[in-house]
Amino acid sequence: MALLLSIALAVAGAPAPAAALPAPPPATVQAPVLARTIEKGELMSAADFETAPLAPNAARGALPPAAAAGKEAARRLMAGAIVKGTDIVMPRLVRRGEAVTIAVVSGGLTITAPGRALTDGGKGDAVRVVSLSTNRTLDAVVDQPGRVRIAGQ
Repeated sequence: MALLLSIALAVAGAPAPAAALPAPPPATVQAPVLARTIEKGELMSAADFETAPLAPNAARGALPPAAAAGKEAARRLMAGAIVKGTDIVMPRLVRRGEAVTIAVVSGGLTITAPGRALTDGGKGDAVRVVSLSTNRTLDAVVDQPGRVRIAGQ
């Protein structure tokens, strides 16, 4: 798309004929954008991305698809938008209100009990859980989907 730049000049105080000069099109860069809308909490994959020409300032901060793959959308992300670091979070392996297995590990001994998560958490996150057998609230660490661990004394 060619742009025309109109220039009006004055020579010795008298207006000169106006001139129209072709202007170069604005520079663009190929940037990764979402190929579809991603809902909050949905996991992303490299297949959710495509490249599109964007102005350099609009592409600033765009994550490469490999960096976003396997992460969870922190909010609803529209098709055609770039994904920034603030748009993604580590996947939650434990969600508030869900049943969890509480594991108490001491040396080679592991004891498990049923529980319920009071907070969301990803791998390695500290979460609060309630033991369904004792009704006590405990601090635990998420170690896999639906499972938290508590270090033995």
